[in-house]
Amino acid sequence: MGLLNKLGIKKAGPKVGAASAAKIPKGQRIYAIGDIHGRADLLKQLHLQIVADAANYEGQKQVIYLGDMIDRGDHSKQVLDLLLEHPLEGFDPIYLMGNHEQAALSFLDNPESITGWLTWGGRETLASYGINANLSDNVESLRSEWERLLAANHLNFMESCQLSHQSGNYYFVHAGIRPGIPLEEQRFEDQLWIREPFISSTANHGAVVVHGHTISEQPVVQDNRIGIDTGAYYTGILTCLVLEDEDQRFLQTGGGS
Repeated sequence: MGLLNKLGIKKAGPKVGAASAAKIPKGQRIYAIGDIHGRADLLKQLHLQIVADAANYEGQKQVIYLGDMIDRGDHSKQVLDLLLEHPLEGFDPIYLMGNHEQAALSFLDNPESITGWLTWGGRETLASYGINANLSDNVESLRSEWERLLAANHLNFMESCQLSHQSGNYYFVHAGIRPGIPLEEQRFEDQLWIREPFISSTANHGAVVVHGHTISEQPVVQDNRIGIDTGAYYTGILTCLVLEDEDQRFLQTGGGS
């Protein structure tokens, strides 16, 4: 438990409460994938599960990536390559921005102000592009080297990620929302970074919020939110929420880092 606490992983059973009133439009199935964090191996596994799961489904299929696709794990570049070069055939993809994508972009714009990024995932991302970064390195030089090696399509991809997506009674976002504020008025920073008071809130948000960012051992399903960040970079468990009409279920990789 000491390491779980250090990583910020919350103990939770597979289900806590139930988001029973929410549903998506008929004729649509949504696959929402939690924080990948540079685990290209797990993303490949989960993609195979999704394809198999949807093999006999004839309606519209969406796959929503909830942000934090990069950092912490060893293969951030490979994750972006996979998403761009091998998208799931027959699925409409939606890519949401996470706080780690925001930090990576901010490092390009103003490296002196965001050197903290290097300590919570940035070094692993740079390493996946062949850059061995140390905290003692000149950050301007690191930025210039990464800008040189960063593929234009990777940069365009991160810049084009959406902040949120709504379907039926579900609102998909990376971190969560500020309770008491209408969904259409939510702040950029909260949607990328918030934990409390969102995580402990029992308020009706106007939609069930599907999010990552806050790690739990298992998916957390409550009346007002569903959290699916299961700490893939460390646990080996990458989680996908499957939604169809009023049904909710999960696909997961097997675990083990």
